[in-house]
Amino acid sequence: MATVEFDRVLKIYKNGYRALKNLCLNIEDGEFLVFVGPSGCGKSTVLRILAGLEDITGGKLIIGGDVVNNKTPQQRNIAMVFQNYALYPHMTVRQNLEFPLRMINVPPKQRHKLILEAAQKLELTQQLNKKPKQLSGGQQQRAAMGRAIVRNPAVFLMDEPLSNLDAKMRVQIRTEIAQLQKEMGTTTVYVTHDQIEAMTMGNRVAVLRAGELQQITSPQELYDNPANAFVAGFIGSPAMNIFHSQLQKNQRGSFSIDFGGQSLVIDQATVDKYSQLGRYLNQPIMAGLRPEAFFVVGESCSQQNCLEVEVDAVEALGHEMIVYFKAPVSRVEVEDNRGQAVNNGNGEKDSSTLITRVPSSPDIYLGAKLNLGVDTSKLYLFKADGKAIRD
Repeated sequence: MATVEFDRVLKIYKNGYRALKNLCLNIEDGEFLVFVGPSGCGKSTVLRILAGLEDITGGKLIIGGDVVNNKTPQQRNIAMVFQNYALYPHMTVRQNLEFPLRMINVPPKQRHKLILEAAQKLELTQQLNKKPKQLSGGQQQRAAMGRAIVRNPAVFLMDEPLSNLDAKMRVQIRTEIAQLQKEMGTTTVYVTHDQIEAMTMGNRVAVLRAGELQQITSPQELYDNPANAFVAGFIGSPAMNIFHSQLQKNQRGSFSIDFGGQSLVIDQATVDKYSQLGRYLNQPIMAGLRPEAFFVVGESCSQQNCLEVEVDAVEALGHEMIVYFKAPVSRVEVEDNRGQAVNNGNGEKDSSTLITRVPSSPDIYLGAKLNLGVDTSKLYLFKADGKAIRD
């Protein structure tokens, strides 16, 4: 096992593209850290640098207390599982597992013992004499993992290993990976674009965007207290509704946000959470409401913080429905985090599609009129530049 430290690691390619921008983070001994982010954000570059497959332009990469900038992949004692498994098709599972042990001159008796131990952990004992083409997708993934763990590496790297599996198998294998890592206690760095994998597997999650670390913390903390609008919009499914607004105060002294000309009074618990709200009065801000912050109310919108909407689209999931509706606000495009309104293509300058998650009901269908209450205790507030408003 080993600690890993990125000390202002910079990666610039020959064409001038900056894949990583002064990345600084520490991975603890035995930790399961997940990197997540959109395509091209630098996730796989991090793994390739760790594995020694890419040189770094600046900074230090430290594994187990040693600077490894100039060490070869063989000298780093790191094992990697690739997206496409990378199994040798002409070899049996046993031979695939044995190959890395041969490369480091492990004696035959010890090789046999290590192979059996790995096969038992991964439920591959009955598959050792089969070739990869005779295995299911899940078994191939286990074989690829077995070839990596059989060496007992200091650091275990996984590059989107579940992307080729069907949805049911992904759930099963991600649970197995998490359990296996806990049993082995090996420092593991896992890369995925799937936020569900990130939230359910890692001790901590690191969110990358355009080569820069946006936030690194526990999955629940990431969900509850995103550092900026990009993280808020990226973590959570369906995505958080983030829109341009303004902070106001009514005659009774209550804080509210502007929702297309309608005032939504902010719950006192939220006001208490943001103790410096007064500094942002009558200034442009971004407001965020997750889909679960909306709820269906009765026949009329007589209560405070109620919206009358029309259903634009419905996704029926059995126990719940994902409902899309138009709202008189300018939604923020958080993929680039530039504070730009989404171009919804309908010519309406200040109209955007928002999303809610509600219990299934026969009264919810395309074109139906709904009264939605807004729970502003679940409101998120961001500065105009996208950074979260803190205490």
